[in-house]
Amino acid sequence: MMMHSPPHPGKILKSLCFDPLGLSVAEAAEALGINSETLSDLLDGHIAVTPEMAIRLSAAFDTTAESWMNQQAQYDLWQAEQRMGKVKVRKLFPLRLAELS
Repeated sequence: MMMHSPPHPGKILKSLCFDPLGLSVAEAAEALGINSETLSDLLDGHIAVTPEMAIRLSAAFDTTAESWMNQQAQYDLWQAEQRMGKVKVRKLFPLRLAELS
């Protein structure tokens, strides 16, 4: 379990790309080929970075799609862990490799 709450990728996008570059939502949305409402929702942390959005962001900001997807996965996993708490799960280990094939 992670020890801290990772920021939503939209918050990272805003602080590392939008704020330093002085980008407006309208300007960036047009460059990304999406509508302003969608981009605002992403920046506000209301929607997730999808694989398609990760590709768009990587092309626009010279990053990798994998970095955006990894940030989203870390955020989603932490959120799920908080919701799940202490879940009772019965271990299925050890499984024999022969049983898996």
